[in-house]
Amino acid sequence: MNNERIKKLASMGLMVAIVVVLQYIGSFIKLGEFSISLVLVPIVIGAALHGPLSGAFLGFVFGLVVLLSGDAAVFLAYNPLATVIVVILKGSAAGYVSGLVYQMLCQKNEMAAGVLASLSAPIVNTGIFLIACALVYMPLITSWANASEFGSNIAGYFIYGLVGANFVVEMLINSALATTIVRLIKVAKK
Repeated sequence: MNNERIKKLASMGLMVAIVVVLQYIGSFIKLGEFSISLVLVPIVIGAALHGPLSGAFLGFVFGLVVLLSGDAAVFLAYNPLATVIVVILKGSAAGYVSGLVYQMLCQKNEMAAGVLASLSAPIVNTGIFLIACALVYMPLITSWANASEFGSNIAGYFIYGLVGANFVVEMLINSALATTIVRLIKVAKK
């Protein structure tokens, strides 16, 4: 029992370090307005290996790094309290949901569990971001849309300006890498 706890602690420590490094690296890779979240890969891996609460913790760390790295600076200036809540919530929820999806499906089909857990993380992360944009940041988003080629087409700006390429890239990276890595770790444990 103690050996398993040590292994989990070491694994989670490694995942936290990877989350921090990938988020700082990812903050320099921008498509459109925002950086790509490469960090969802270790969050999904940690969630698949150690459960939804571990995934939520890794997502929480992701949120803290986003806040500290300056990636959320524009939103922090607009509404600091809401931004802290949204950034922490979206990361934590992405990790928790991916762990829950993996946990519910892994006994039936491990590969499907990995793929669906990997896909759920960017969907939850981006979904919560978009909901927050609609509920909290709409005046800010409207001003951005009006200053862009989308003009008054707020829906078009939401889809193409805010999440378009980033979301697609995050989905592709996350599903390809996380599923492969989770599969390799599971095989190595046996």
